Amino acid sequence: MKKTALYDSHLELNAKLIDFAGFMMPVQYEGVNIEHKNVKDNVGVFDVSHMGEFYVHGDETEIFLQSILSNDISKIKKGQAQYNCIPNENGGIVDDLILYKFEDNRYMMVVNASNIDKDLDFLNKNNKFNAQIIDVSDSFSLIAVQGPNALKVLDPIFDINIGEINYYNFEYVDGIIISNTGYTGCGGFEIYCKNDIAKDLWDKIFESGKKYDIKPTGLAARDTLRLEMGFCLYGNDIDETTSPIEAGLSWITKTNKKFTSSEMFKKQKIEGVKKKLIGFTMEEKAIPRKNYDILNQNNEIIGAVTSGTMSPSLNIGIGLGYVKVEYSKPGMEIFIQIRKNIKKALVVKPPFK
Repeated sequence: MKKTALYDSHLELNAKLIDFAGFMMPVQYEGVNIEHKNVKDNVGVFDVSHMGEFYVHGDETEIFLQSILSNDISKIKKGQAQYNCIPNENGGIVDDLILYKFEDNRYMMVVNASNIDKDLDFLNKNNKFNAQIIDVSDSFSLIAVQGPNALKVLDPIFDINIGEINYYNFEYVDGIIISNTGYTGCGGFEIYCKNDIAKDLWDKIFESGKKYDIKPTGLAARDTLRLEMGFCLYGNDIDETTSPIEAGLSWITKTNKKFTSSEMFKKQKIEGVKKKLIGFTMEEKAIPRKNYDILNQNNEIIGAVTSGTMSPSLNIGIGLGYVKVEYSKPGMEIFIQIRKNIKKALVVKPPFK
């Protein structure tokens, strides 16, 4: 079992640790609801060092990335990041990721922890260009500082004006990447650093954040926060069998260029798809869970839940799931099969409010 450079800090904070993607990771500290609400109202800190990082460079790197990624990387400039996915040959998704541009033909891909080996294999197999891919995942730590007070916490720590870093932009300072990105929808920054300075940086962040009642935050609250925003989680809402068009990710699927399965996606954009990822709220007291059947009013199965929880912000059950496209319009009534019970729900467009 792998441990991040911050493992001992989690033990000191009495974190509940679980096996996640082969790492011992903190799932919670004080409790999911407390941590969730603190990020939304204040500021929380996540250790997400299990994520994977690949350096990609070489004279034909941009040609290679255009051929393998769904988004149009010609649109990003030095110092910018871009949300992206790697489609497979069958129109599914190998992984979703963030791409960082350092210079022309010099990038970093940040991928999901559970997909590091799979992604690397797929990229290498399809690399017919002068582009080198280097897995540096084991060298990096990633600390996410999220919430409305994130800027106040981080600004005193660094010698640059953090507030000048725009959304989905980053600065590279003394070997540290400070990125205005995150997975919570609450604003904040993600900081990439080498493992040997991670503990010192973690401690500085907490020292700076004392006056704001900063809290360590686990993966459970990270999941409830992203779900309230309607953000897709790989392995739940997107995978090798789901199209980015079905998942509502047309905006990162640019069919004005050629890449893996681009013709298939172009056809889906024109002709439509048979199933679609929706958000829904429970109209009755119930918590939807992954793989629960979604029914129509005739008790016919029309889809399945991919993510679900009791929303800490709204105190109602919320979820994401795929349904036949004719049942995907916001305001439509659907039903969730929860064991032997059938509970009413309403299709809504995330984020959940």
